[in-house]
Amino acid sequence: MARKSTTVQAPAMGPGRDAGKLFHITEMPAAKAEKWAFRLFIALKGTGAEVPIEVARLGMVGVAIRGLNAFFNADVKWADLEPLLDEMFECVQIVRDPNRPEVVTPLTASDIEDVQTRGWLRSEVLSLHVGFSFTEALLQLWEMISVPPPPDSSTTKTSPPSSGQ
Repeated sequence: MARKSTTVQAPAMGPGRDAGKLFHITEMPAAKAEKWAFRLFIALKGTGAEVPIEVARLGMVGVAIRGLNAFFNADVKWADLEPLLDEMFECVQIVRDPNRPEVVTPLTASDIEDVQTRGWLRSEVLSLHVGFSFTEALLQLWEMISVPPPPDSSTTKTSPPSSGQ
């Protein structure tokens, strides 16, 4: 069976110089992905992170939150992190002609012009590998904490009205 791959279109963000560009992402081979994940966990091991029950109840959203918190609290050395970041982009190629999406070429230094696009592409690489998007998980969390709960439904049974006595 072939490794998973997808073609994604860069959204308009930041200055928008990359908006509409097509990128082809291919999953790492299983052995490489496993080693990559272990190296990331080892780099983050000094965080003391644990998952509180209220965060665990959020499912994958909770995992994303905890992962980001661990990352931000970690005493990660750039020498450990840089190769991991570089390896993520080994999964990404560019589609130079939208009329021929099957023709992909390696990225060059000038293919991505906005920093935001790099972050978005990292999220897409992770999404392809783990089956969910950290960006979408964070947006779901934001919606959960930003939107007030809906009012009680009119079909909800309540106590009978007081007779006033």
